[in-house]
Amino acid sequence: MTLPSSAYGLWTIVFINSAIFILFAASFTRLKTKLDWKSLGAFSAFIVALFAEMYGFPLTIYLLSGWLQTRFPHTDIFAHGSGHLWYTLLGLKGDPHNNPIHLIANISILAGMLLVFLAWMVLHAAQKKQSLATTGPYAWVRHPQYTGFLVIMTGFLLMWPTLLTLAMFPVLTVIYIRLARQEEAMVRKEFGDLYDQYAQITPAFIPGFGAGRHILKPRHKETM
Repeated sequence: MTLPSSAYGLWTIVFINSAIFILFAASFTRLKTKLDWKSLGAFSAFIVALFAEMYGFPLTIYLLSGWLQTRFPHTDIFAHGSGHLWYTLLGLKGDPHNNPIHLIANISILAGMLLVFLAWMVLHAAQKKQSLATTGPYAWVRHPQYTGFLVIMTGFLLMWPTLLTLAMFPVLTVIYIRLARQEEAMVRKEFGDLYDQYAQITPAFIPGFGAGRHILKPRHKETM
């Protein structure tokens, strides 16, 4: 879809895009504890803030307008293409949707969504068998779904950075770390030494050297 140069005030697009990503996140979130709801709420706020500036009102551009106009006097800073701030700051030419940063951002967003989906598939299958999820994305990191959401947000920050989303990113990271620790305590209580063995050889969020090479056989929960 080709947008006009001043493609703002498009609140219907803001609503549709926000709804798509929020529903996607809700589909793969447990939503059983207050922290679960808090993480979804924080992610939703990130998404709404992003698309509100992308298609609604360019708050970041407005706040930085004086500095941007001084540094780039021949650039229409309120044109929609200028909202791709990395494109503007690096002085890139041509269609911002075709520059390498935008392409990397798209790959990051799609890769994050795929990671979340694949992790959910493995976890869902493991829960049905009452076994520990250690295959697929779980062979590389202990919390691939949270890694996936962080990769999605990183992609959006590359595509369309805003002051609000830059501020929200570390907050969401802390929430995901707290949620991961909470979940690990629950899984450790259920699987005991098996989970400790898995945690010793599998990083939490970022794959390390040699990660994914181990094959820890899924084991069913012991019954009394």
